[in-house]
Amino acid sequence: MKVTLRLFSIAKELAGFEEREVEVSPDAKASEVLDILSRLNPQFTGWRRSLRLAVNREYVPEGHPLRPGDEVAIIPPVSGG
Repeated sequence: MKVTLRLFSIAKELAGFEEREVEVSPDAKASEVLDILSRLNPQFTGWRRSLRLAVNREYVPEGHPLRPGDEVAIIPPVSGG
């Protein structure tokens, strides 16, 4: 099934894209997109613990089930001032 992957900040820089449709397994969990990104660029592995996932604009745990057409956002840590 296909989901839309949206990346921000350092995640976008590491992946080399901001938005892309990706194919995931039919029973995919949100963590599967992190696995895909880690295969594209092994540096994602080091960032994995600090990245947040949002599905359809709601923060979710890595075990959240995905459905066809979901938008999965990868949100890195944010600092403010």
